[in-house]
Amino acid sequence: MSRYGSQFGPDITFLGVPRCDLDDPASFAGADVVIVGAPFDGGTSHRPGTRFGPSAIRQACYLAHDGSRPSLALRVDGLTDLRVLDAGDVEMPPGEIERALAAVERAVTAVAAAGAIPVVLGGDHSIALPDVTGVANHHGHGRVSVLHFDAHADTGDIEFGSLYGHGQPMRRLIESGAARGDRFLQIGLRGYWPGPETLDWMAARGLRSYEMTEIVTRGLDACLDEAMALAVDDCDGVFLSVDVDVVDPGMAPGTGTPEPGGLTSRQLLDAVRRICLELPVVGVDVVEVSPPYDVAEVTAYLGNRVVLEALSALARRRADARDGTTWDPARPLLDGRG
Repeated sequence: MSRYGSQFGPDITFLGVPRCDLDDPASFAGADVVIVGAPFDGGTSHRPGTRFGPSAIRQACYLAHDGSRPSLALRVDGLTDLRVLDAGDVEMPPGEIERALAAVERAVTAVAAAGAIPVVLGGDHSIALPDVTGVANHHGHGRVSVLHFDAHADTGDIEFGSLYGHGQPMRRLIESGAARGDRFLQIGLRGYWPGPETLDWMAARGLRSYEMTEIVTRGLDACLDEAMALAVDDCDGVFLSVDVDVVDPGMAPGTGTPEPGGLTSRQLLDAVRRICLELPVVGVDVVEVSPPYDVAEVTAYLGNRVVLEALSALARRRADARDGTTWDPARPLLDGRG
């Protein structure tokens, strides 16, 4: 089997964008964004199924898969105004988590080294370890901050006798030095895990975690203002990691560890747009979409739209820098005056 290509689903690219081959650097030379599938659920602690996530995210759309998606709000087409390619899925053998994660790290490192932004479709959140590490291998360890949207901190230590799993990648990233604890910003935490020992470990390393009660009390925009300012302080780039379970399971049921009381899908999309519009984003992942537990594909659609919002905002950021303009969120689509 090739190291890249579809593993669990039809052999398609993200909404019809052109294909590239990570074994052939010439095929993605000059790319702005390379989409990489990481179809793995060997790190899950509850419900599996995220190995089918990349395929579901790629095809969840009611419009033609023609490699074009003009944004009504941003007045750009993220799939054509940027050179977006899809490398297919990394081969991630079930039951061999260290080998699987190493394969993702090689793929992401290759994309970042080519000057492109990797957008990784998960897969469970264990893939954040190779995703961020791969980007840091190019930009510098400790030079990339992380904005992490999730219901869970994912800072556990040893689970089921293993150092690797979807509840542990953020601890491994910080321990390795690929990411700094004091530039690790977590948004949307809630529920009943982790316990005091893990929270003490997080506090000692300077993590800033915005639990949902704080977000509700202060407002998401105020929390984002603070987190985004920290993210660009003494760092050269930002990695955006989005676990769909940050959204309330009423709006995103297709995930492995649902936790009631989260963000709305609108809040998540607005936050992703703002981050990619305002910050120097150097990598993105969208994880924990588990199609077997989805209802009417609503979670797959959300994952798809998170990617599109990120791409559209990256395209708008580039257009504004080129033209000396600033996107106005209050600009009307049509004002009725002809």
